[in-house]
Amino acid sequence: MALLPLQVVKSSRFVGPLAVAAAVAMVVISEGAYWQSVQAMDNLVAIGDARGDILRMQQSVLAAEAGQRNFLRNHRPTDLALHDAAVKDIGDALQRLDRYGTTNAHTQAGIADLNTLLNAQRTAWARAIGLNGTEATQNPTTTLAPPTLTALALLEAIQAHGTQLLAAQAHAAQASRQTLHDKLRGRRVGMALLTALCLLALGLFLRRTQELKQQEQRLTDSVQAERDRLEIEVAQRTAQLTELARHLQTAREDERNRLARNLHDELGSLLTSAKLDAARIRSRLAGKAPEALERLGHLVQTLNQSIALGRSIIEDLRPSTLDNLGLVPTLDILAREFAAQSGIAVECALSPVPLNPGAELMVYRLVQEAITNISKYAHARHVWIGLDTRNGRVEVSVRDDGVGFDTAAPAKSAFGLLGMRFRVEAEGGQLTLVSAPGQGTKVWVTLPAAPDQAAATATVFPAS
Repeated sequence: MALLPLQVVKSSRFVGPLAVAAAVAMVVISEGAYWQSVQAMDNLVAIGDARGDILRMQQSVLAAEAGQRNFLRNHRPTDLALHDAAVKDIGDALQRLDRYGTTNAHTQAGIADLNTLLNAQRTAWARAIGLNGTEATQNPTTTLAPPTLTALALLEAIQAHGTQLLAAQAHAAQASRQTLHDKLRGRRVGMALLTALCLLALGLFLRRTQELKQQEQRLTDSVQAERDRLEIEVAQRTAQLTELARHLQTAREDERNRLARNLHDELGSLLTSAKLDAARIRSRLAGKAPEALERLGHLVQTLNQSIALGRSIIEDLRPSTLDNLGLVPTLDILAREFAAQSGIAVECALSPVPLNPGAELMVYRLVQEAITNISKYAHARHVWIGLDTRNGRVEVSVRDDGVGFDTAAPAKSAFGLLGMRFRVEAEGGQLTLVSAPGQGTKVWVTLPAAPDQAAATATVFPAS
């Protein structure tokens, strides 16, 4: 870690390669340690087998020498059999040592020398057993010759050479064990370093993950704060738009009321005065000028039509019945006039409801807009208008059996519905539109009201 700059270690782009390199190095060191350990263990096993073969060879040499001497002294077949078995063991041990020498160059020369000495010894045993065995058979009382100095020296040379090989193998075994220990120690240090490196990579990964989580949390908090701000701003803008719609609607209705009052007071008085003047002139011209009387009659008729038109305009601008009679009679008159003009049967179920004047005017305009849309687009035969109080809220409904429409489809012009919705929301109410192709349309509005409820009255206006 001291060799790595802190900024390099902290860099996220080095975490992945560092982890991959640590994993690859761990696999390489683990596999290398495994195969080197296997090789060292095989070498130790081979050295142990070679040492065992040398020891067995030395014992077999002594057993063969003892069997030969006993046979030459007693001529027992069992002694000769023991000698032959020992010689066979010597041959087997030499074969194994030869195979071991082919894979270990440092012991190959010593095994070759030992093989030469053993071959000379086996030749000497065979010659001694053959000559002495013949003399003993011809003369059983013959005293056998003791081993010569040369044979004893050969035997000692074999034992000494075997001891040297044992010492060499012991030294090789010690060196192999030391090498194995050194390699295992090195592997332990390497694995410890790699483990530390992996832990470092893991720590960097966890730290980077924590940083990413914190960054994501900060981003989430920022997005949430921005969303909350936008929601507050949208709510404020909606409230402002609602207040603006209320203000515009109030200003519009005030202007309509002013115009209706001016028309009623000024234009109405002028037309009435003109009608009275025409009546006085007509009374003075009675029987004198028939043509003038006819013109005066036509003038009076025109004045009457003008007065009726003025009254109609005044009622459209501001229904006087709403101020004088209330909401229920006004809706009755509206429904009756609509049925007479459109030829659509209208059924009303209206109850007096506690609403302020502004809300009553809004309900009147809502019903007026709804039946106007019905006459234009619905192709209906029947219309139902309802006004009642339920669960402390005023419910207004206008329903028809016309063609209906898909509320999810974009409308060609939605300003009428949007205006109704803003009017309702400005009074603290909620508008619901229910319609489907071929199933008619229902406009349903709920408004806050006092808990007082009145008995419902139903009125039916048949189509004219």
